[in-house]
Amino acid sequence: MTNSFIALIPAYKPSELLIDMLEEIKDTPLIPVVIDDGSGSEFADIFEKAKEYAPVIAHEVNMGKGRALKTGYTYIEEHFGEDAVIVTMDSDGQHRTEDAIKICKMAAENPGALILGSRKLAENVPFRSQFGNTLTRLVYQLSTGIKVHDTQTGLRAFSAGLIPFMNSIGGDRYEYEINVLLDCTRNDIPIIETEIPTIYLDNNSASHFNPLRDSIKIYKEILKFSASSLLSFLVDYALYTLFFIFTGQLQVSHIGARIFSSVFNFTVNKKLVFKSKGNTAKSVGRYFALVAVILVLSTFVLSFFVHTCHMDEFLAKILTECIFFVFSWFSQHFVVFKKKK
Repeated sequence: MTNSFIALIPAYKPSELLIDMLEEIKDTPLIPVVIDDGSGSEFADIFEKAKEYAPVIAHEVNMGKGRALKTGYTYIEEHFGEDAVIVTMDSDGQHRTEDAIKICKMAAENPGALILGSRKLAENVPFRSQFGNTLTRLVYQLSTGIKVHDTQTGLRAFSAGLIPFMNSIGGDRYEYEINVLLDCTRNDIPIIETEIPTIYLDNNSASHFNPLRDSIKIYKEILKFSASSLLSFLVDYALYTLFFIFTGQLQVSHIGARIFSSVFNFTVNKKLVFKSKGNTAKSVGRYFALVAVILVLSTFVLSFFVHTCHMDEFLAKILTECIFFVFSWFSQHFVVFKKKK
């Protein structure tokens, strides 16, 4: 195997564990590259020690893990050959050198794929890590239809040919890592998991992850779609109510409101949610084909609730829209606004 294995280590206010990592890596096939993500002068001594083992690229201010990784990818692209394999490792000692080498070998055997070192996350795992990974795993699976056991692992490997793609992905902080998984799925890049031991030192106290701030960034894509759908629903429901009051016709009110609200929803989702740069005419065609399918199905369901179940017309409308929310998300995510390679 002739590939160079580059261990990219982003570090923000690291402890001496970083030096221990580099000392361990020294006599292995891994070539370390360290990013100082604006840690400040009080950590200068640690990075001076790190320079004995690896090049250290420094940000003047903290820019976030995502930006630190992109800085490292650019450096690797400029200084190593196309046959290089990159493995990202956290600076807090959670990743074993042997596991990093293992997934590098897997990446070399699977060029064009993203390899994840996935933890079991069972016993003796800090609650916030267990809860955060469970929630992110659920959101990712709902968003993509693909099951990834450990969406938050920082131990990831891929061939250098994917660097331009990795640098094109949005996000500068912790949200970058979930965006990588989402964009790999959209672009049909295989994601391969292999199990690694779960290691948390001192209850994961070295982590700089902010549960509230960073979770909002991680989940913002699904939140944007939910907000867009809520606004579209309010437009749709207001028009449905007006049409039904004036006409008394259930299907006419439902169809008329849906036509107007669909135009609003398409515009918002294309420009703000999925940020699609694809052919607008094709997107319009796919979107309104989806609208037609949902309209037929939802009209049937609405009529069933009202005429068969004898449900209130306005409550039935709300329940019907909730049922078709998930179907609409999957369809728009993977068909209407699917990103091209």
